[in-house]
Amino acid sequence: MPIDTRELMRQVGKIRMVTSRLVDERLSGEYHSVFKGQGIEFDEVREYVPGDDIRTIDWNVTARTQHPHVKRFSEERELTVVFLVDISGSQSFGSGTRSKSEVAAELTCLLALSAVRNQDKVGLILFSDRIEKFVPPRKGRTAVMRLVREVLAAGETLHGTDIAGALRFLNSVQKRKAVVFLISDFIARSYEKELRVTARRHDVIACPVSDPREFELPDVGLVELQDPETGALFLLDTGSRKVRDGFAANAASERAALAERLRKSGLDTIPLSTGASFVDEVRKLFRRRQARAARGR
Repeated sequence: MPIDTRELMRQVGKIRMVTSRLVDERLSGEYHSVFKGQGIEFDEVREYVPGDDIRTIDWNVTARTQHPHVKRFSEERELTVVFLVDISGSQSFGSGTRSKSEVAAELTCLLALSAVRNQDKVGLILFSDRIEKFVPPRKGRTAVMRLVREVLAAGETLHGTDIAGALRFLNSVQKRKAVVFLISDFIARSYEKELRVTARRHDVIACPVSDPREFELPDVGLVELQDPETGALFLLDTGSRKVRDGFAANAASERAALAERLRKSGLDTIPLSTGASFVDEVRKLFRRRQARAARGR
């Protein structure tokens, strides 16, 4: 059931207050240094002067004028940042004070505020086993708050997760290169090929979100559980050490397999947890990218 309007606005206001302070104090400058300057666009053609990189010679203009000319490029004046957010049934889960969907909304707000401070556009695609909502990229703080409201207001569903379909939709509506934050628990199948295709077109950062209870069960006896994406009910004897150990081993295996899939796709990641702050993980990503850029110079 979707949350009521008053509660929704209270949550939006709380997230905006916390994330605005973080952006002001810690992240805005780092965001600019990491993402600005990644993209370049054609600016003009001018005559060659000694010292110019010969790889930038425009041979068509040179042949036409009989004088060497070079292409000049400039940093793209704005980026487009798209948040691809999973709102399937499993995103409503949270064993502590926050659900996965709330963590997704907080990260969206933090990064979107950083983007609009740098005059970038921000857009949103909400998906489950279908496309639930598309908000085309726009500039400004109002655009940021709409994104946060849409993520929080999505409500609980019993829908599954189709990451491949969401990526295909992204590629159909976003023709120019964008920075894409894919926020999901990645409880889905057969998306690896589409992820690699999308990573060649866009700068994709995977943000796998989890809850501590998904990796370890407490000993609370016989409990009835519900699959959040199908509604199926089943009994689990958490009093059994064998059951608890088997659950933990399976969860660790799935976690390692996801990390390997994302690594093979060549993606940077920001791991998210409902039980911890993600700000340090965001800054780790920024530092990794800054180090790569420095090595590439």
